[in-house]
Amino acid sequence: MKIEVFALCDAATDNHGKLNLLGTFDQIYAGKLPVMHPACAIALRIRFDKMEEGRHGVKLELVNPDGIPVFKPMEGDVNPRMGADIGSVAVNLILNFQNVKFDEFADYQINLTIDGIALASLPLRVREMPRPEVA
Repeated sequence: MKIEVFALCDAATDNHGKLNLLGTFDQIYAGKLPVMHPACAIALRIRFDKMEEGRHGVKLELVNPDGIPVFKPMEGDVNPRMGADIGSVAVNLILNFQNVKFDEFADYQINLTIDGIALASLPLRVREMPRPEVA
């Protein structure tokens, strides 16, 4: 299996197998705590080879710098199937989030696990908005 796309973005759609992303990012700036991010999505495209056909468990987790989940991990299954003449198939997953709360300015991490194996992670930096300098 190969992770072809793993991105944090403003929005994502799947249109008949085409994964569309809008506004990928890895930083959020805010003026005060707690930080409430109104909406975002994680877009994921995984390619499975013929020998990997069948059920696979997928888990996504957003953790703070201490490794503590910000909210309950998202878990589910994908079940890629392909015809006899197909050597591989891509599966698109889009997970939408609303009103994600961050209690501290820090470096967070989004972790992807498939079949119990950690395969990828994305950084998410939550920073205080720089204050304008007074002349």
